[in-house]
Amino acid sequence: MQLKDLIWIAIIMAISAFIAVPATRNLFVFATTQNPYLMGFTKTAILATMGELLVNRMRQGAYFAGIGMAMKFIVWGLLGMVFVLMFPLFSAGVTDLQQAGLLPVISGTGWAAMLLTAFLTSLLINVVFAPSFMILHRITDTCIELTGGRLTSLRHIKVETVITHIDWTYFFRFVVFKTIPLFWIPAHTITFLLPPQFRVLMAAYLSIALGVILTIAKRQQTQTD
Repeated sequence: MQLKDLIWIAIIMAISAFIAVPATRNLFVFATTQNPYLMGFTKTAILATMGELLVNRMRQGAYFAGIGMAMKFIVWGLLGMVFVLMFPLFSAGVTDLQQAGLLPVISGTGWAAMLLTAFLTSLLINVVFAPSFMILHRITDTCIELTGGRLTSLRHIKVETVITHIDWTYFFRFVVFKTIPLFWIPAHTITFLLPPQFRVLMAAYLSIALGVILTIAKRQQTQTD
């Protein structure tokens, strides 16, 4: 382990400590409540970009070996703002459907009732929203790759070039049909057990874990091929 690895770990630990310490956690909750979209952008952009840097380290041996990190930072931030909208939308929707008798419900406010509601919310958001989100994110990543991270080059990229550049077989076979049921549904079940102010933050942390999983899986696929 080198100094740069220790720096990466220290940054993640510092962010986590900021959330764990009661005084700064209260500040985080206040800021999230008062400025949900700004905080959604900030925390997702920072943590997901940390995940991107870790993936660069695993794949190429250097944290800043990847291209277009500034553009990826912005894209992740914008996606974080989408999470701010989608999470309460599906959470409230599942609760309304349960009250209307359209989804199963366990009466009371105990652990089992909370777990069922969290699972149903995770199931629906991952079945209905996650595939389209993943496609959008794969397209933006491909655009950044094809432009070399240069915003001015976007106008020269054709849609068909982006579409044909993506390995859709791998995308659906692994990213959609494996990570959603095996990773995202269980992980987001835990996420929806948390207070609303921490859900987008948890999703950002999970993006780091998923980046590691995808990198390992891609490496194994390459070795097999």
